[in-house]
This record gives sequence, C-alpha cells and structure tokens, in this order.
Amino acid sequence: MNIRVYKDKITARLMGVIAFLSCLILVLIIAGLYYRSRPVLELKPFLELLTSGSWHPLRQEFGFYPFIMGSLWVTGVAIIMAIPLCLLTSIYLSEYAPGYLREWIKPLIDLLAGIPSVIYGVWGVLVIVPLIKDTIAPRVGSFSSGYCVLSGGVVLGIMICPIIIHVSLEVFRAVPRELREASLSLGATRWQTIKQVVLRKARPGIMAAIVLGLSRAFGETMAVLMVVGNVPRAPGSLLDAAYPLPALIANNYGEMLSVPLYDSALMLACFILLLVVLLFNIVARIVLIRIERQM
Repeated sequence: MNIRVYKDKITARLMGVIAFLSCLILVLIIAGLYYRSRPVLELKPFLELLTSGSWHPLRQEFGFYPFIMGSLWVTGVAIIMAIPLCLLTSIYLSEYAPGYLREWIKPLIDLLAGIPSVIYGVWGVLVIVPLIKDTIAPRVGSFSSGYCVLSGGVVLGIMICPIIIHVSLEVFRAVPRELREASLSLGATRWQTIKQVVLRKARPGIMAAIVLGLSRAFGETMAVLMVVGNVPRAPGSLLDAAYPLPALIANNYGEMLSVPLYDSALMLACFILLLVVLLFNIVARIVLIRIERQM
C-alpha cells in the first residue's frame, strides 16, 4: 500500500476518534449530573420538581419552577432586545457602511465580546439599576428596587450582541455579490434587495447566530446574578425580581451543602440547565434543516 494512502487513512481514523471523544464528553457530563441528582429525584418525581414553586431546602422542598421561569424571563427580554439591534447593525455594516468604518467598528464589537461578565454586572448595578428604580418604574406607576428582570435582560442583551453581530455579519458577507447585482439590475432598490434577497439567503445563518446568543444568554451567571435581585419567586412582570438557574447554582454551591439533599438539588439544577440548552439547540437545528430544504 502506498505510504501516503496509509498515512491518510490513519489520520482520518485518528480525527474520527477525537470527534467521538468530543461527543463522549457531553454524554459523560449528562450521566454524571444525572447520577448526582438521583437522591433528590428519588424523593419526588422529576415533573413535580419542575412545576413546584416551593423552595425550602431545610424542609427538603426543592421546587425549580421559580428559577426556570426566572431564566426564561431574563433570556426572553435579552433576545427580544438584542435581535433587532444586532440585525440592523449587521445589515448596516455589511451593506451600507464604507470599508474604513467597517474596519474600525468590527474590532470594537470583538472587544465587547472579550469584556469579563463581572464588568457588565458592575455597569448594570451602577447605571441600569438606578435608571429603572428612579426613572422607568415611577413613569409606569410602579415601584421597583431596580434589581429586576428588566435590568438582567438589558445587561444580558448587551452581552450577547457581539456574538450575534459577528456571526450575522459573516453570514451577510458570504451571500454572493452576484445575487445583489442581479436584483439591482432588475430595478430593485438597495433595501428591497436586502429584504428580498440577502435576508432570505442568509436566513439559516441568522438563525444559527440567534441560537448561539440564546445559549450564551441562558447560561450566563455573574452579570445576571448581580442585577436581577435573586428572589426565589416566579416573576410576574419586567419590574419583578427573579432568580435564574445559573445564579442559584453560583450563589449556593459550596455554602449550604451540609443541608441534606442540597448538593443533589443543585446538581439537578445543573442537569436541567444543560437539558434546556440542548433542547434549544436541537429545536434550532430542526428549524435550520427545514429552512434549508425550503430554500
């Protein structure tokens, strides 16, 4: 056998083993979290733990509903705020901005992605929390301490913007220029070309960018922990305090493990968090496949 062919087969098999090990890591994490969560799962059914709103560890009551709803509220606000801002920014940089301006702005966006989350949290405490407490809440006829869902959503939305903008910008730039020129030659305006050609062609990539931002938002811990209030009660409005799952884990792990089943309950919180992120990615992948088939 030719030595080059032999090396090629060895390399292919080696990369296949590495890819398998990468997938195996996820399986091991899931199995480990499930194993550590079994004591609390033996106490009450999984569905009851998900839907119960009672969180009293000393009485062995571990209801995760307030924490799941807190995560969903904060993540939802962040995504709703981030998507229009990120898409419009990406469209401008890709289709309208001159080259020199694009080259100046892109490093700044990448710099935002590299700022530690605790810096965003401090900024939220110093700027967003007082703004909501002293200005926004009184104007809507309500009271709020400022540590609420809206504060967490604003901070988190700003944090995920660089990810969505960066991926969306690359997707827009990957759309062939010939498609734009063909549309313009038929008499379409630049905005009509963007709306009917560029956005339709880039739809799968945009969906992937949003999913990346969603996964980052749902699992973010430090910045959200500092501004949402951390009250174990399901929020009813944007001005209510919340307690997302990552904040629950970060706040309590290592401090109250002498309480029976508390360690198992926190491992179950990790397990739920991982399952939700996996579910988001699986659903997004299904949507991407359907969009690609339609196109």
